[in-house]
Amino acid sequence: MSEKERVSGEQERQSEQPVLPIVNPDVEKAQSPKAALHPAVYIATWITLSGSVILFNKWILDTAKFHYPITLTTWHLGFATLMTQLLARFTTVLDSRKKVPMTGRIYLNKIMPIGVMFSLSLICGNLTYLYLSVSFIQMLKATMPIAVLLTSWTLRVSEPSLKTLGNVSLIVVGVVIASFGEIQFVLIGFMFQVGGIVFEAIRLVMVQQLLSGAEFKMDPLVSLYYFAPACALMNGLTALFFEIPKMSLADIERVGYVTLLANAMIAFLLNVSVVFLIGKTSSLVMTLSGVLKDILLVACSMLIFRDPVSPLQGFGYSIALCGLVYYKLGGEKMKEYVGQGQRSWAEYGQRHPALRRVLIFGLVITTVFILLGGISFSGALPANYDPATAAKNQWDVISGKTGGA
Repeated sequence: MSEKERVSGEQERQSEQPVLPIVNPDVEKAQSPKAALHPAVYIATWITLSGSVILFNKWILDTAKFHYPITLTTWHLGFATLMTQLLARFTTVLDSRKKVPMTGRIYLNKIMPIGVMFSLSLICGNLTYLYLSVSFIQMLKATMPIAVLLTSWTLRVSEPSLKTLGNVSLIVVGVVIASFGEIQFVLIGFMFQVGGIVFEAIRLVMVQQLLSGAEFKMDPLVSLYYFAPACALMNGLTALFFEIPKMSLADIERVGYVTLLANAMIAFLLNVSVVFLIGKTSSLVMTLSGVLKDILLVACSMLIFRDPVSPLQGFGYSIALCGLVYYKLGGEKMKEYVGQGQRSWAEYGQRHPALRRVLIFGLVITTVFILLGGISFSGALPANYDPATAAKNQWDVISGKTGGA
């Protein structure tokens, strides 16, 4: 037998031998990482914390009669400053801040102006709770994309576009209708909210300019690490002149030290939850979660604070939310999601045809009542108009019981 045949035979015999695993499957299974939390957990946490901060602030400033919104904002920012400093020194959560080339000149020229806008937006936002209902405040906040858009055009961050302006027009229409339907409209509260929206829009555009460079990439928690001290200082000086001279220890004790501590803790945890929400999901998920949060917040304010919401107001807010979703997603994405929804609805109809008919009938009846209620509240129908009586009279005419209306 030749040398070549012997080598070939050895290779054949080796290939017939069983191949042993190079990794113990039991050890590998034991060392596998634990399953991460479902994205719904992060969404639910963010919605809960965000809504809790707003309702909590409303309760402290209005129900508990702590009429010092600047002082409350200063307390939040001071607590956030303390917590971010502790996290920076004793944990690795804020280690990404070391990649930011922050100097004294950059802090004064870039961070301080943003901090001023941040402080003004927080002050105006908290002052609004003294005059307007939570539900109406959330409806007005739907105009934030419009304010950001106009501010970016004014500061020449982006070029004006009539098409983009047309995409947000539906939001304007919805908020205008909701404002006309507001029962407890207070002009000064409305102006404070408009001011808060304008300052917040300027802040967001300035942050966009700051983060346009790769060296200034910061997550919300790192941003809070830099902004909180400056904002706490500015708000503290403002409160020192306008609110603290009028305050007394009884005002703080009426709210409670533990209550104020819990309020600041929830406000800080909200910033932490934003980091996890963006990291574990996406900006699109956060946008849609924000719409859901606003709807739930309006419902909670109606239950907790008995905020009246007229049918016309609800109709206008629905239009604004639809415009907001369209602006965030865009026409193409909307068509894609609508197509997916239609296919799912058709499949559901094949599996449950009777239940589908019931749902359609209930949706039509609900829509009719909302529209009739909105028309009635707008003044198009007389104040003493009774839909049940009108329907009965019309039925009597149709059935021939009466000679006509």
